[in-house]
Amino acid sequence: MESVLLPSLLLVAAYPRGVSSHHEWRQSPPVPSGTSTPFLVRLSPELEAVPPGGSVWLNCSHSCPLPVRSSLRTQLRQGKTLSGSGWVSYQLLDVRAWNSKVRCVVTCAGETREATAMITAYSEGDRGSGRERPRSVIMEPPVLMGHKYTLRCYVIHVFPVGFLVVSLRRGGRVVYFESLERFTGSGLANVTLTYVMRAGPNDLWQPLTCHARLNLDGLVVRSSSAPVMLKVLALSPVSKAFASASIAALVGILLAVGTVYVRNSPPITASATAPSLETKLPTFKPIPGRNSATPTLHPLRCAVLPARLSITRATLASCVLPSPAAAAMPGPSPGLRQALLGLWAALGLGILGISGALRFHRGGPQAEPAFSRSAVALEPFWADLQPRVALVERGGSLWLNCSTNCPRPERGGLETSLRRNGTQRGLRWLARQLVDIREPETQPVCFFRCARRTLQARGLIRTFQRPDRVELVPLPPWQPVGENFTLSCRVPGAGPRASLTLTLLRGAQELTRRSFTGEPPRARGAVLTATVLARREDHGVNFSCLAELDLRPHGLGLFANSSALRQLRTFALPPIPPSLVAPRFLEVGSERPVSCTLDGLFPAPEAGVYLSLGDQRLHPDVTLEGDNLVATATATPSAEQEGITQLLCSVTLGGESRETQENLTVYSFPVPLLTLSEPEIPEGKVVTISCWAGARALVTLEGISAAVPGQPAELQLNATENDDKRSFFCDAALEVDGETLRKNQSTELRVLYSPRLDDSDCPRSWTWPEGPEQTLRCEARGNPEPSVHCARVDGGAVLALGLLGPVTRALAGTYRCTAVNGQGQAVKDVTLTVEYAPALDSIGCPEHIIWLEGTEASLSCVAHGVPPPSVSCVRSENEEVMEGPLRVAREHAGIYRCEAINARGSAAKNVVVTVEYGPSFEELGCPSNWTWVEGSGKLFSCVVDGKPEPRVECLGSEGASEGVALPLMSSNPGPRNPMTSSNLSPGIYLCNATNRHGSTVKTVVVSAESPPQMDESSCPSHQTWLEGAEATSLTCSAKGRPAPRVRCSREGAARLERLRVSREDAGTYQCVATNTHGTDSRTVTVGVEYRPVVAELAASPPNVRPGGNFTLTCRAEAWPPAQISWRTPPGALNLGLSSNNSTLSVASAMGSHGGEYECAATNAHGRHTRRITVRVAGPWLWVAVGGAAGGAALLAVGAGLAFYVQSTACKKGEYNVQEAESSGEAVCLNGAGGTPGAEGGAETPGTAESPADGEVFAIQLTAS
Repeated sequence: MESVLLPSLLLVAAYPRGVSSHHEWRQSPPVPSGTSTPFLVRLSPELEAVPPGGSVWLNCSHSCPLPVRSSLRTQLRQGKTLSGSGWVSYQLLDVRAWNSKVRCVVTCAGETREATAMITAYSEGDRGSGRERPRSVIMEPPVLMGHKYTLRCYVIHVFPVGFLVVSLRRGGRVVYFESLERFTGSGLANVTLTYVMRAGPNDLWQPLTCHARLNLDGLVVRSSSAPVMLKVLALSPVSKAFASASIAALVGILLAVGTVYVRNSPPITASATAPSLETKLPTFKPIPGRNSATPTLHPLRCAVLPARLSITRATLASCVLPSPAAAAMPGPSPGLRQALLGLWAALGLGILGISGALRFHRGGPQAEPAFSRSAVALEPFWADLQPRVALVERGGSLWLNCSTNCPRPERGGLETSLRRNGTQRGLRWLARQLVDIREPETQPVCFFRCARRTLQARGLIRTFQRPDRVELVPLPPWQPVGENFTLSCRVPGAGPRASLTLTLLRGAQELTRRSFTGEPPRARGAVLTATVLARREDHGVNFSCLAELDLRPHGLGLFANSSALRQLRTFALPPIPPSLVAPRFLEVGSERPVSCTLDGLFPAPEAGVYLSLGDQRLHPDVTLEGDNLVATATATPSAEQEGITQLLCSVTLGGESRETQENLTVYSFPVPLLTLSEPEIPEGKVVTISCWAGARALVTLEGISAAVPGQPAELQLNATENDDKRSFFCDAALEVDGETLRKNQSTELRVLYSPRLDDSDCPRSWTWPEGPEQTLRCEARGNPEPSVHCARVDGGAVLALGLLGPVTRALAGTYRCTAVNGQGQAVKDVTLTVEYAPALDSIGCPEHIIWLEGTEASLSCVAHGVPPPSVSCVRSENEEVMEGPLRVAREHAGIYRCEAINARGSAAKNVVVTVEYGPSFEELGCPSNWTWVEGSGKLFSCVVDGKPEPRVECLGSEGASEGVALPLMSSNPGPRNPMTSSNLSPGIYLCNATNRHGSTVKTVVVSAESPPQMDESSCPSHQTWLEGAEATSLTCSAKGRPAPRVRCSREGAARLERLRVSREDAGTYQCVATNTHGTDSRTVTVGVEYRPVVAELAASPPNVRPGGNFTLTCRAEAWPPAQISWRTPPGALNLGLSSNNSTLSVASAMGSHGGEYECAATNAHGRHTRRITVRVAGPWLWVAVGGAAGGAALLAVGAGLAFYVQSTACKKGEYNVQEAESSGEAVCLNGAGGTPGAEGGAETPGTAESPADGEVFAIQLTAS
């Protein structure tokens, strides 16, 4: 039979990228009145799915009227941030976690509220690769190996793998499923599922499909493979032999019976009119939802035969003769009866042989009962269309499945005006994809032609369009406070209108809301208008329109969208004009402040100010205090504005303005001009002073006024030395608009004369002590100011006059001072004397003196100072004065104090006298015998007496230490590289001490010891014992010298002495090693492992009626933990196992679930099994009815076997992937093979479990 492949449909219950599936306000619990201002927080989209590594924008909005603080809390990496009034948008980058929670936290008036959203990253296989249809699930054709089939399914490019469930379906029924929750990888992966099964006759031509489902907390992604067929019956050798023998015996018996009957039956001649013959022949009608065709008997009459036609007795044996002549005909002979009985017996034996072979193939002679159930039902033919009612997004696509129960439909199809993309057909079904669906409502018709009748099924497809365009009419540029304005929102094309709701929002506050319930299904688009009163608090507020399309009653989500924000600008401008503050008079070229004030403005920062003086525009500085505006500027009038000038102030807000003006007087009044005939004049000459202040001003010079206004005032003077730097003053008066204004000016006269050196300003003799800072002054009078220069008479150093500086002895001497200016010069000699205290330097009195023991030496010091000082040296310890030469001994070493004294002070100095001598060893400082402890870090100390400090070096003289340097605590270990204290070699060493006055040698014997030490190799921290093994002590030893002693004790309770290891021996032990140099300890953890034991195997309930549920619980004790496996009765299906296989559950039990169940517990130390018997008992009435039905079915099996095999693969709904997805999932398992032991006993040595039918033996993950 030609195989039919149903296209793999990808059913994705996901929301479109970039658009949230829910756009609802998330409102926090109401706040009690009087405590705080209630506000809303919203984070959209609330659920978003992005590919791994992608990015997403989240918008956090709120309705808080006060300044707030908002933040986004997430583990994802944040990118750009955009903000506005009442909203903040955050960008999240590189989304790779499959599920991430994001929180937006807003604080308003001390109260904090939040909104949450979920971001999911997933991969849909080949989506985005450019293919027309994603093919992420591939089912290989089954491979027949022996009498079993191997099925292999591939799921390509999956992420995250831990949320994938792979299932195998046969004819729409789940035969196996596998959850991959144990895989926790974070990247794309390829999954391979391998399954082994034994196929029976019912499995021939049944479609096998593989389905993958990815469940991401509400986001469900499904995909399935193309179906494959089983075309070969996998029979065991025993089944083939049994069936062949039964068929051969049947054919032989039929031949023998026919031969005997023909020989013993003479021909019968019929009369002119033959009797009618009536028999029943089988015709077949498939029953929907069943996997077999049951025969229905229809009467067939014998036709009228010609008069001379010969009819054998075998032909008339099954005819009904209603005429009286038929009753007079002789009955069959005894031989005929025996032949007929043999025929029926052979037929029964053949049918029983075939059914027995099939039962044997399914799992043994006891796998099925001796009879089967059958039923005869007369049902009308029908056509079905799935889905009957669908809601599709405008422009989307949809697969429709059209099927019928007519066994041989003549033709069929799907009538619709929509565009079609592809069609798949089977014997009694067809699937068609409709694309680019744009009509609001259409009704496709599914039809089939069957037995001269037309079967029809009508569906309904409606489209919806998301509110992608939400338009809010622009607001006026400015709106006066207290006046009404209109808000108008338009949502074109969105629908159906009956599911649409429009909401006008002021910020987060809802102004009006309208639902269009009751509108016709074809209606699209909507308009909402509202009138709003402008308020002060509405200034800067964003108005928006929220459109919500609620399709949740139709199985979809809530689609929402908002319009662009429209900001309203309100204003209030008082009717009164602004007030001006300015001076009455403005002088040309002067700068004077002016100000303009207006109260009651809103919003004051948006107001514009224009301030001008005549034609000159001023640039004011605006200051705001609430609704009060103050504009301040600086007015600088020009000469052209002299006279009466207008000052103007205008305030503009919201397209309206208020202004005011004042008149000011601008005048010109220059500063008086005061001049000298000569600014600088030599002594004895005449100078003229003149003053003038304009044509209208009256001037006064040194108290002498001018004759009339506008004339200058003059004064003449004979210059002398006393007139130098004399000031002259001029005053001017001007009358403006009835007020008198005054200005004045002054100047200074300079008189030139030669220098003068007075004793008061430049003394002839100076005496200063050395050290303190002094100012050397020698000043001269004169104009211009003379320069004074003082230098040594012999042409030496020059004095820095007028500067503060330290006095040194180098400045002492006689200097000649000269004062010079443009009028002449003056000369004067001065003497400078510098006195200083004594000083002891390193040349005359060194700080350190070295004497050699046994030589002659003397101590003397020379000091410098003015006047010359006296010097004496005294020993610090006993005040002994050192005088004359002496014989040097070690006791002469010490500190001596030398002191110098004169009239200016004294100086003292300590002199250190060192006496040097050759080296020598002492036993206390450098012992002859030394013990080194390994790891202590201690070095050998060898202290040698000698000046200077001798250099000590110890070298091995024999044995392993020969030529090896011994490390010392001395700062000078010698020229050779010393070894560290961790690898010192014991032996005999020679120590040599040397300085510049001689050398000496000493012998030292070195021995080595070490403290205890334990590590992982000598004392493992984790040790494992086997229960029942011979008891031993812990394996622990220690290194050290002398040899340490090791003791191990258990923490807590002491360990009991036993011959065999017990579980109670497990615990923590403390092992301590000790010798004379210390201790070392280690903590050892002892674990005891033991063989598995099935401690409990129970059934609940123990006896089950057909259709009931029962559960088997298996509990095992073992360490390491045991693996649980089950062996079940052959043919038991739909079994469910817990995650650790400890619980086996059965729903809707049948007779095949009754029998013996075995639980096996296995670990590395052995295996233990335990059995339990479950009985599925039913009433005897069902047994009797089943027996009668089985007998009737045997008569029809032979004639209907071929048609049955051909028709089982075409039942309605077998290719309907949507119905298969919604069916219940089950697990098909068979018992494990092997040789079981006695109940409750361990596994027999040398045996192993064989692979069970239906066991999954390969789950493979590969990197994508």
